[in-house]
Amino acid sequence: METEHFDAIIIGSGQGGTPLAKKMAKAGLSTLLVEKNQVGGCCVNYGCSPTKTLISSARVAYQSLHSGRWGIRLEHPSVDFPAVMARKEAVVRQLREGAEKGLRETAGLTLCYGTASFLDERTVRVLQGDGAERHFSAPVICINTGAEPGVPDLEGLSGVPYLTSTTLLDIDRAPDHLVILGGSYLGLEFAQMFRRFASRVTVVEKSGRLLPKEDPDMAEEVEKALKEEGIRVITGRQVTGVSGTETVRVDTDGESIEGSHLLVATGRVPATGPLNLDRAHIRLSPEGFVPVNDRLETTVPGIFAMGDVTGGPAFTHIAYNDHLILAANLLEGKRLSTRTRQVPYCMFTDPQFARIGMTESEARSRGKDVLIATLPMAHTSRGIETGHTRGLMKAVVEKSSRLILGAAFFGDQAGEVMSVLEIAMHAGMTADELRAHVFAHPLYAESLNNLFMSVA
Repeated sequence: METEHFDAIIIGSGQGGTPLAKKMAKAGLSTLLVEKNQVGGCCVNYGCSPTKTLISSARVAYQSLHSGRWGIRLEHPSVDFPAVMARKEAVVRQLREGAEKGLRETAGLTLCYGTASFLDERTVRVLQGDGAERHFSAPVICINTGAEPGVPDLEGLSGVPYLTSTTLLDIDRAPDHLVILGGSYLGLEFAQMFRRFASRVTVVEKSGRLLPKEDPDMAEEVEKALKEEGIRVITGRQVTGVSGTETVRVDTDGESIEGSHLLVATGRVPATGPLNLDRAHIRLSPEGFVPVNDRLETTVPGIFAMGDVTGGPAFTHIAYNDHLILAANLLEGKRLSTRTRQVPYCMFTDPQFARIGMTESEARSRGKDVLIATLPMAHTSRGIETGHTRGLMKAVVEKSSRLILGAAFFGDQAGEVMSVLEIAMHAGMTADELRAHVFAHPLYAESLNNLFMSVA
């Protein structure tokens, strides 16, 4: 079969692959972008865009039902679930179609739909939907295939119509009782969302607490807020089996829980199955991820990987930053690295949970002599005025240098406040400088003045 030659091949049109393909083509390189399903990757189609759209509807539902707290009386507010889902679909379609239009309008860029697999280190086979097979080669190949929901090995699970974070987005009515396996970021966003859509919700987490990677005091704040909304939280329980037909039963080592729907949110696995990476001699991690060095090159020179498939921080903004590093290195001859970048993240519960840098636990485990600054959201002017007083601000400060090592925020607009502190950390500002810094009143960011007063 004839092989078609390009200067670069990118496999996957996620938040790294799409902008990198466009930049390579605009730089004069003949570029092939191979996409298996839909342009935009997980973020646009199954992740950030649809879930945050639904979360915004859930927040409106919650505030409508509790509007009396703000002195507003609404009669019989209700959730029109089909309309909520239609709005989500419209947002996803708009973003996906916009991304595809941008790709097709980029000169020098070829978009090919199909399943990619390696034939050797420089050759990729693409099996298209109509059964046609094409071969492509390039001296530079970038993998951006992302990750997908992992399914644990649980007795009886294969016989139950369970949901994942992808299939849950296609249901046509809110569950009567949604049981969620997994108490981390993804599971908790769905838990609160569907509780606000009037579902009963039970979260089962095998660890002793929710958000086991976070400091206990911050995780406790999150759990308290979720319980206040009527979400049942079960921690420290191992699931021993699943069964059911009309309903689903989850057996744990302490009790059985019956629900109408089951969401498996216990983690994600790399989407590398069809790639035949062994033919390209790419070595994988024990978990199946594609390891890369600090310049995102795999174990094979000339083959790069970015985003969730590498096993690094699984965030859209990290995949996007990966593409910036690759574009600078491949197109401009720079030597940018992932080693020194910050990794901010935000969980879009309401209130939001956001973090940057080290937790208190991490800092102490590394032998750091630290001071801890805390401020309840109930003590912030903005929180009191807006009626959003749930949550806590926390920062970890190195005692000797007064530099901020990390921070966690659980509160209204926590992600925005975290971003302010992220920039301050990047600039090397100290806790003392932030304590005296001028912020506009009465922003949440202004509360950073008071936060750092506790380590004066």
